[in-house]
Amino acid sequence: MPALRPCTESSMEANRRGYRKLGITGTKFLVSGPVYPEKLEQMGIAYLRPTKVQQEQVNTIIFDELVRGLQTPESLFYFEQVIESLKLQGCDAVVLGCTELPLLVNENESPLPALDSTRTLARAALRHALAESH
Repeated sequence: MPALRPCTESSMEANRRGYRKLGITGTKFLVSGPVYPEKLEQMGIAYLRPTKVQQEQVNTIIFDELVRGLQTPESLFYFEQVIESLKLQGCDAVVLGCTELPLLVNENESPLPALDSTRTLARAALRHALAESH
């Protein structure tokens, strides 16, 4: 099986769905880093990052709450507002680029269509495994 990467698979899924501008969410290291921007640019998809303040707060939510199994209505509301701000700036979808974020928000609660990078990666692995078995 080929090496599969969440950023590559999420970018390909965004392309398949016809998204033109993707909001990137996750840890501050992921969001501020080059991994998603490089893949999205290769596919001609624009991207937007939350503000530095939003990145810090989402990072805090991930590490102080979600990894400890805590999900608060306040954190859900905050994260929904982050996604809403990305929407107001022209994003047509958002990538949940951290495995814990889908614990907080799902497609039904998100102001934008949400690409869960973990599920997207799992689906890609399944497709590859099934293709190799035939």
